[in-house]
Order: sequence, then structure tokens, then C-alpha cells
Amino acid sequence: MFIILLRVAIIFLVVLLLIRLMGKRQIGEMQPFELVIMLIFADIATMPMADMSVPLLNAVIPLVTLVLLQFFLSFLARKSLFFRKIINGKPVVVIDPNGIIFENLKALNMTLDDLTEALRGCNVASFDEVQYALIETNGKASVILKAANSPATCQDLKLKPAETTLPILLISDGKINKENLLLAKIDLNFISNVLKKAKIKTLKDVLVMTIDNDGKVYLQAKKQSCQILNVNFKGGENW
Repeated sequence: MFIILLRVAIIFLVVLLLIRLMGKRQIGEMQPFELVIMLIFADIATMPMADMSVPLLNAVIPLVTLVLLQFFLSFLARKSLFFRKIINGKPVVVIDPNGIIFENLKALNMTLDDLTEALRGCNVASFDEVQYALIETNGKASVILKAANSPATCQDLKLKPAETTLPILLISDGKINKENLLLAKIDLNFISNVLKKAKIKTLKDVLVMTIDNDGKVYLQAKKQSCQILNVNFKGGENW
């Protein structure tokens, strides 16, 4: 039993390391050749787990070979447009200003129902809102709306809003993120004052607390609704 657990743990760690080396793409963002490699990955990794007679090296060597192959194909795709088109394919326009391009839809083996579903995934309810729609090489849809259906931007309204930064996490599940505290140049007295203002008794009661560069605090205690507080704080230069 111990040998089985050890083999499973080794294969798991090897696969985890190799997948991390391959990058952080999600399944829906993978190129076709990357998806094929992942499917073969799963099959090879299960062999020494299911069959004790299969040496671990018989799984590790093919897995490493697949990762090297992925690196090689990715390198070719980066360096050569010709190989990029062969390996990844190219985006296909399925809607233009004249309407749906049925021939391209047919070439992609997509139905109108598939196209409608893809548009809904882009928050588009109707074909007449779309100026262009493309199916990317990873199978996802990209949509460019007609000008009348596009949301107004600050540039359209001639506004000049202040640039913002990502909120920084200060407390997570009752524990202070000391690294972020130093990054934001915030001390424990600041945290205590904010918790007092929010009428939260102890640090352990806090589920999450973040702050942005304008001093807007998102704070939620466990089993309570979230609170949005505005405090005297200017930061964001360090993160």
C-alpha cells in the first residue's frame, strides 16, 4: 500500500511541476496542440498508477518529452508566422457588416446555435449589435460591437478620471498579509481603527479586507454582509 501511495505522490508532483513549466493557460485558452498534449499527459500519468508493473520512468520520460515538444512548438509559433498558422490556425471572421458569413461558419463546423451561444458569452443578445465577430484560434469568440451599441467611454464623454490601481489584500480569513502591509506602508494601528469603524471586534472575525490607492476599503466579517469604507489613505505607488 505504501508503494502505491508513493508512486501516486511522485507522479502527481512530476505532472504538477511539468504543467507549471508549460504555463498558466486555462483549458479554454489552450491552442489545439496544447490540448492534445494535455490529453496524452493524463493518459500517460495514469499508467503507473493503475499498473504496478509499469516502471515510473516509463511515465516520467514520455511526460518530459511532451513538455519539451510543447516548448519546441511554442518556440516555432513565436518565431515563424508560417508555423504559427500551421500549428495554431488563424482567427476566422464569422460576422461582418454584411451579416453572418455562413461559409466560414460551415468551415468551422459551427451551427447558428453555437454562434448564438458564443455571442451570449460575450454579453451580446442580438446579431444586429455586432459589427464583427471572430472565432479565435483557441475556439473563443471575440466581438466588436457597432458604434451605437458600444458603451460610452470617458474619452467619449471628455472626462479625465484618475488612474486607479488594483486593490491590495490586507487581511484574509483572519490573518494579516504582512508583506502587503509593508507594501502599502500601513501599520497595525491603521487596521485596528478601520475594524473599530466597521464595528468588528477582533481580527479573527474578518473574512477579507482590501484597500485601493484612493482609500476605498472592502471589508467583510465572517457571516456578515460586506462593507465599503472610505478612509484617509493615498497609496498605490508601490504595487
